Amino acid sequence: METTTQPVTVQATINAPVAEVWNKWNAPEHITQWCFASDDWHAPFSENDLRVGGSIKTTMAAKDGSFSFDFGGTYTEVEENRYLAYTLGDGRKVTVSFEQEGDGTKVVETFDPENTHPVEFQQAGWQAILDNFKKYAESK
Repeated sequence: METTTQPVTVQATINAPVAEVWNKWNAPEHITQWCFASDDWHAPFSENDLRVGGSIKTTMAAKDGSFSFDFGGTYTEVEENRYLAYTLGDGRKVTVSFEQEGDGTKVVETFDPENTHPVEFQQAGWQAILDNFKKYAESK
């Protein structure tokens, strides 16, 4: 298994304006609709206190009830419609930028990988969640 201390980046361009993408990324009623990597998972709970020092928490769960976990952190930077940074409970850092690109919004998410799973596995999982966000944000 490869371990690294290098941050990992995933990205997608969403065919929607920045303000709409920002809202669907951050509002709990939207987060529960997209924050999972595959159709056999869901996000039954989310709360988001979108301010420096505020926290985000989302429960990700297998639909068959076999496994669930809480994903969350504390915000260190919030620039509305532009940028988020937060620290996960284990100290890893995450940043998300939102950039106008033509008629769409480029979302770039960078995270510190953990040391339990291969980096490629983590990158694929985070990309799958971002791709699910794109699908949701463009369909509503």
